[in-house]
Amino acid sequence: MLDEHIGFFREGRMKAFIAGAALVLLMIPLTAASASALTKEEKIAQALLPLPEDLKGGAAIIEYDEKTGDRVVLRAGTNFVECTPKDKDGFAWCYNKVTAPRRDMTAKLRAQGKSDKEVTEGIQAAMKDGRLKPPPSGTMSYRYSDDPGRIKLLWVVSVPGATPESIGVSTESQRDAALKGNGRPWLMLPGTPGAHIMIPINPGPNADTK
Repeated sequence: MLDEHIGFFREGRMKAFIAGAALVLLMIPLTAASASALTKEEKIAQALLPLPEDLKGGAAIIEYDEKTGDRVVLRAGTNFVECTPKDKDGFAWCYNKVTAPRRDMTAKLRAQGKSDKEVTEGIQAAMKDGRLKPPPSGTMSYRYSDDPGRIKLLWVVSVPGATPESIGVSTESQRDAALKGNGRPWLMLPGTPGAHIMIPINPGPNADTK
């Protein structure tokens, strides 16, 4: 649900109220209900699509129960990465386990029927009072999509508080250029706890993308 034009989550809908470090959390969505039609093995294979080969073997694969918010382990992991099968927007995600408490809280809030805004506010409050911590600078997340109208592979690097001046990264979206195979990194939410670098990894238009 990460929007390459504006940053995170469902296109247009979240822009009005998503901000700060809670946004870094919310960019990691829950597993789509439609994924339940897949076998366990299919979910695992799908969830691993964003990762480099050397991280796939040890990555944990999880999904969340939409009714309870409980995490369901599809495969235990041995390294520092967790992955989820495709979400409702068709994205598979992988991320550092350090973000697990925030994702778990998000799942619980959604299971309670909270709106996106209420979830965001709940996460922000938890970070403010110390129940949750922002991701360490440099924390990496990986996103994969097989939709030709989306960035195929996207790396997202958390850089809390970073600005264009401090790290030398443009804030101009590279989404359209990335779809043509010419994408460059760009910085979202500069100067906030949720600042992050979007790094599109799209092949050129004549390359084999399978």
